[in-house]
Amino acid sequence: MIPSTTNTNTTTTISSPSSSSPSPSTTLSRYESQKRRDWNTFGQYLRNHRPPLSLPRCSGAHVLEFLRYLDQFGKTKVHTPLCPFFGCPNPPAPCPCPLRQAWGSLDALIGRLRAAFEENGGAPENNPFAARAVRMYLSEIRDSQSKARGISYEKKKRKRPPPAGAAVAAAALPPSSAS
Repeated sequence: MIPSTTNTNTTTTISSPSSSSPSPSTTLSRYESQKRRDWNTFGQYLRNHRPPLSLPRCSGAHVLEFLRYLDQFGKTKVHTPLCPFFGCPNPPAPCPCPLRQAWGSLDALIGRLRAAFEENGGAPENNPFAARAVRMYLSEIRDSQSKARGISYEKKKRKRPPPAGAAVAAAALPPSSAS
């Protein structure tokens, strides 16, 4: 739809997940290809939803439903609290605990879908992938998987180089003598 220049009403059109495809001669980066594939998968999920959902009616609750649906295809063993290997990063034997999507994979997926939503005409303030419920869910998944596997997901702190003046001043100090 091409808006006329004399029209004073504003219309926002969000492209359907399957309609956004660049020309065949364009080579996409790995990230862009994955983002498009994720966007198309989410669009297929919406079409198969009962009742079918349109993208503008999609909410954070629908995104959570999608993430839970994806769990069935996960490859990460997440031990239950009753499992003898709960909290053990390298269990010595197999166990019947479920396979789930890893937190890092879900976090990256949501990041790509957030970007794809806005690239396809969605307003940032209406982005269901940025909903508070989605952020809280990802946080809960991170914490529960961290406990279940005995691996912490703490953010690594960046080492900052010392200021240039501090290095010169440290070099000018006399070495301490230990007697």
